[in-house]
Amino acid sequence: MSMSANVDHHHSARHREAGKPLWLLATAGLCASLVGLGLARFAYTPLIPALIAAKWLTPAEAVYLGAANLAGYLAGALIARDLGARIGQVWALRSMMALAAITCFACAVPISFIWFFGFRVLAGVSGGVIMVLAATAILPHTAPHKRGLVGGVIFAGVGLGVAASGTLVPLLLQQGVKQAWYGLGVLSAVLTVISWKAWPSEASAVHGGEQHHAAAHGVRAPLVLALCLEYGLNALALVPHMVFLVDFIARGLGQGIAAGSHYGCSMASAPWSARC
Repeated sequence: MSMSANVDHHHSARHREAGKPLWLLATAGLCASLVGLGLARFAYTPLIPALIAAKWLTPAEAVYLGAANLAGYLAGALIARDLGARIGQVWALRSMMALAAITCFACAVPISFIWFFGFRVLAGVSGGVIMVLAATAILPHTAPHKRGLVGGVIFAGVGLGVAASGTLVPLLLQQGVKQAWYGLGVLSAVLTVISWKAWPSEASAVHGGEQHHAAAHGVRAPLVLALCLEYGLNALALVPHMVFLVDFIARGLGQGIAAGSHYGCSMASAPWSARC
């Protein structure tokens, strides 16, 4: 009984330390996942055929940039815990959201393939860090019986970002490729500002060290390793067609990025050899 009481008291104390309403914490997590994954990562998918049509990239370069983003995402996920331990989870999340916005603005300037490659890697890094840290920065400050709800709100940002990308990108592309990147950058920046003060206060350095130590040992558990393998195989089967399905429909089937869009009309009327 005393141990249970101590645990409940510990959770209550940490919840009070957050000093923010629960809905505000959930909003911060939603904004982070929306920016880091929904916009910085998945918004590139509907842009691929437009970037090729505008001759900013060749089809091969567009594929490499998709791979660069995925590699950056993996790197970000691997360094997230160490980065959070060094500068604090909240500052890591704020920094990565700002970085995601910067990468969108940078990609509006077609300097070179290397330029795009570097910033697409950084966009992936920001998404990987956010994916790992967003929930862990918020859920410890949430009452146990509400963590399922708050966690759902946080990760709903990914789906909302995908929906926003699929809706906004075709509209923005009617103004031009640069304007599409600028629009994504402005939206990312606005969401970063909105969430800036909504994050909970940082956990103590001692607690952060304990979490990091526990994570380092927990990752060796066979069940955790099996889960990582299963998750990796799931991504292997899912990601390639998610990234290139839009391009296949737009250029391969000649349907364009969206009905009635400038790129859809031009690519639908062009022969396959011209589109490639």
